[in-house]
Amino acid sequence: MSQSLQTERRHVCELAGTLRAAKAVTPELLSDVIRDACWRFACVPQSEHSSPIDRLIQSGAWTDVALALLDLELPQWHIRRITYDAGEWHCALSRQRELPDWLDQSIEASHADFSLAILSALVEVRRVSTVPAETSVPSVPCTTIRLYAPMCCDNFA
Repeated sequence: MSQSLQTERRHVCELAGTLRAAKAVTPELLSDVIRDACWRFACVPQSEHSSPIDRLIQSGAWTDVALALLDLELPQWHIRRITYDAGEWHCALSRQRELPDWLDQSIEASHADFSLAILSALVEVRRVSTVPAETSVPSVPCTTIRLYAPMCCDNFA
């Protein structure tokens, strides 16, 4: 795994822990989420998406900020389910909302605060997506030795 991928993964894992421990959304916490998990936000020109999000942050509309970041950062992911059970909000994100639950691979996160549950689900998608694809069987480098020379066998007569 490359050094930058390890660093990125560590930051996202630390951010997930910070979100779990948080009691409420603060501008500083949102700043950490945007810095460590919102990679598209930095690439968007200031006038397009970031100024409305900045206005939402300044007004303290935390749920709207979480939904706007989710829409900007993960356009292929959709909210599949939001439920409240035993004092916690549970947020499930999915790429295929129309599939039955047992066929879908959704990402779920929970928190006592509604906005933090959505942000935790966003960070969880980022955490899962930074995991390198490893197989259970070790791979062998592909080094081919040419023991043959290609030749044309067609009969053009």
